[in-house]
Amino acid sequence: MELQHFSHKHPLVFIEKQNHESEKAYCSGCGELVSGSSFRCVECRYYLDKLCAEAPSEINHPFHCNHSLKLQVSPPFRNICDFCDKGLDKFVYHCSCDLNLHIKCALLSKSIAEKGFGKLDDIPHKEALVSIENFSEELKGAKCFACWQRLLDFAYLDLGHGIFLHKKCVDLPTEINHFLHSQHSLILQFNSKPLPCQMCKKTQLKGFVYRCSPCEVALHITCAELPTKINHLCHRNHPLFLKFDPESLPCQICQNTQDEGLVYCCSICTFKLHVDCASPPPIIKGEIHEHPFTLFWKQLPFICDACGTTGNFASYTCYKCSLTIHGNCISLPPIIKFPRHRHPLSHTFILGQYEMKTLICEACPEKVNAQHGVYCCSDCNYVVHADCAQEYSWFSFYELEDMDEDLNEKSAFAVIKVSKLGEDIVIASEIKHLNHQHNLVLSNDSEGHKVCDGCMLSISTLFYCCSQCEFFLHKSCAEAPKKKKLWFHRHQSPLTLTSNHIFWCPRCFYWFNASFAYKCNICKSYRCLACALISDTPTFQGHKHRLYRYDKYEGQCNGCGDQLHAAYVCKDCKFAVHNRCLRLPSKILHEYDEHPLILTYHEDNLYSEYTYCDICEETRNPNHWFYHCAICNTSAHRECVVKRHSYMKLGGSYRMRSHPHQLTFTKKISACHVCHQPCLDLSLECLKNGCDYIVHLECITWQSFNYSFIQREDEGIS
Repeated sequence: MELQHFSHKHPLVFIEKQNHESEKAYCSGCGELVSGSSFRCVECRYYLDKLCAEAPSEINHPFHCNHSLKLQVSPPFRNICDFCDKGLDKFVYHCSCDLNLHIKCALLSKSIAEKGFGKLDDIPHKEALVSIENFSEELKGAKCFACWQRLLDFAYLDLGHGIFLHKKCVDLPTEINHFLHSQHSLILQFNSKPLPCQMCKKTQLKGFVYRCSPCEVALHITCAELPTKINHLCHRNHPLFLKFDPESLPCQICQNTQDEGLVYCCSICTFKLHVDCASPPPIIKGEIHEHPFTLFWKQLPFICDACGTTGNFASYTCYKCSLTIHGNCISLPPIIKFPRHRHPLSHTFILGQYEMKTLICEACPEKVNAQHGVYCCSDCNYVVHADCAQEYSWFSFYELEDMDEDLNEKSAFAVIKVSKLGEDIVIASEIKHLNHQHNLVLSNDSEGHKVCDGCMLSISTLFYCCSQCEFFLHKSCAEAPKKKKLWFHRHQSPLTLTSNHIFWCPRCFYWFNASFAYKCNICKSYRCLACALISDTPTFQGHKHRLYRYDKYEGQCNGCGDQLHAAYVCKDCKFAVHNRCLRLPSKILHEYDEHPLILTYHEDNLYSEYTYCDICEETRNPNHWFYHCAICNTSAHRECVVKRHSYMKLGGSYRMRSHPHQLTFTKKISACHVCHQPCLDLSLECLKNGCDYIVHLECITWQSFNYSFIQREDEGIS
């Protein structure tokens, strides 16, 4: 028997059974090893198993009733199967609405829809029902291909080829009526066009949903199965009804509120339970403890032994160890990476087993209770509340083969010459830095006002300078490593030291164009050098004690008076500042005064006539920091002296998409080509002779720039 298949130019010959002694053959339709009946091309060894060869060129699928699916030899531009979520590289059933299915996934799901459980005799590798109690580690992360929920939560079927279905999902009705959409019936469909569920408001990207296509309404399978009325042990007086949250009351179990979605309510008692909290699993085994935890329903307040915070109603108990914890805390990881500490932190229920010298949380100013669980590094005497440690759970950590603990010590310069200071101290007196083309020589010449080209701050300590051009680097800035992990950046992968890019630092909100910066290779964002070098426990010349970064701090900034939610704090002195005030320059030149202005932390003269800003001529708060020139007896607001463009360097050569010529940064009183007003602040001026184009920096968006540095005649190309 011969077959002329549309996928191949030669006729295919039928083979009853593949000879096991011959070379293995793989089906060109599904990619699987050919074992049963098949069709073969004698000339070029092209194989199709019988199921793929006889598959119809077009099918009407019950789970996609709007359009028919057409068989194609190769996948379209999107190459992921909407049933099994695996890659497509062979035959595919495709719909113009962007639904794509492996050939066997399409035929398998069609058979399930048409025949139901118990009548799938033609589906290969079908296994018997497996009990949820037969737990398997390799199935721990598997999901049901219909509802896309955790597979092991219910009894399931293994249909072979890595395809699993809950038994209850195989028997789902294909059409339902639901009170949330009473106008039309909802049809069980492939989730080819993800929509937010009408009940939980979340969007499920895979699996099946109940859908009304004309109204574009979707309902998750698990949400559709929820009963509209329940009797609950936490509220025995009245039944609870499923309805939209009318008053945004906190859930009586987890004590949290939700912005939208349905909840179980008693309107008589203003009692509310989240849907997930209404039916928690009776037994949970987590990695945080060696024994499983059992649900305990009782309206009793408790303190969680895992995190040390209070709870109410439902708790989970380990009766062997007398531990009572929140349900959510069972999933706490036993070991975490904490961006503010170089070692992993381990969770412990018994802090007393370690000889900790301090019981102060490193992430907040509060004391930890040794009677309850915390995260700690016993080697470094480092301890953090469990809930404070989870504040960084949204950070991304990356394992790199070449990463080691000395990452921050990889120098960005080569030593050319060294000098001895005394008998034991050796210092690099001449270096070659990767961000400058000439050698730099160590100097302590404080004459004149010099600005560091690394951090753009004034120089008053040892620095490196270039004898061929006006280039200066603080010694500390020169020693900044080539790659550095920043404790406050969400991508915990090394950032790369770079220079001469136009960027906005999201840490301090200033713009830069010629300074050093650390660039994240993942999100492509920049952090200025001054912010990158601030640790979470910095010293500060405006305060005598070391400061500690606290992510939960309520109070006022001592520098500007703003309300704080996170700050650098000296708890003993009740001193707190945010990052923007912490990194203010101690000395800065301003066009208003010929002398450097000094950052001043208190007002010595409290007469009212002295509390004015000499730049904007508005009043100053004498309790807030300000800039002062003692020689001229002038004072000014911090924000009048240090503006968001204060660290931008004049000159250079740049490109902008909206102008054909090179532009340079300048300060010149000329009419702006955009707003036609005089340019009183930083502007961009055309370098081409005869072109009088000039534009305010405020009148253009930074998206119009080509961000890559082009040229700086005074710097050279780095």
